[in-house]
Amino acid sequence: MPAPTNPKKRALMPSSKLRKTLRAAGHHLSAVVQVGKEGVTDPVLRQLDEQLGAHELLKVRVGTESPEDRFEAAGRLGEAAGAQVVQIIGRTVLVYRRHPEKPRYEPLTAKELASKPAPEPQPAKPQRAKRHRARPQRERPQRAKR
Repeated sequence: MPAPTNPKKRALMPSSKLRKTLRAAGHHLSAVVQVGKEGVTDPVLRQLDEQLGAHELLKVRVGTESPEDRFEAAGRLGEAAGAQVVQIIGRTVLVYRRHPEKPRYEPLTAKELASKPAPEPQPAKPQRAKRHRARPQRERPQRAKR
């Protein structure tokens, strides 16, 4: 697929099955990081990096008083955090960075699976015999005849 020619869409990740999944998952999220009147600053980038490490997918709200355009802010956020911009809707930017150990939206690659130690088998628990008790029949009250 060729790269987007529209400068506003260059920051977005290419359309794919992953992008559709991320957009669907991001719909219900609320904005965790906010870009304020000073724009994309170092504290904002630190917060974004920290939150991406914890959540992998998050929304960033670009305030109306921000000196940067929402597309410029989205591009800077994606570049600085080593993340991908999934979607820009209004002043909300959906940002994704794959978790290095436990990716939620992408499967592990063969190389990562090979380097990961195999889980230790759990000892089998002894099975207890199930007891079945017959339930006593409940007496139903007689209805009055009319």
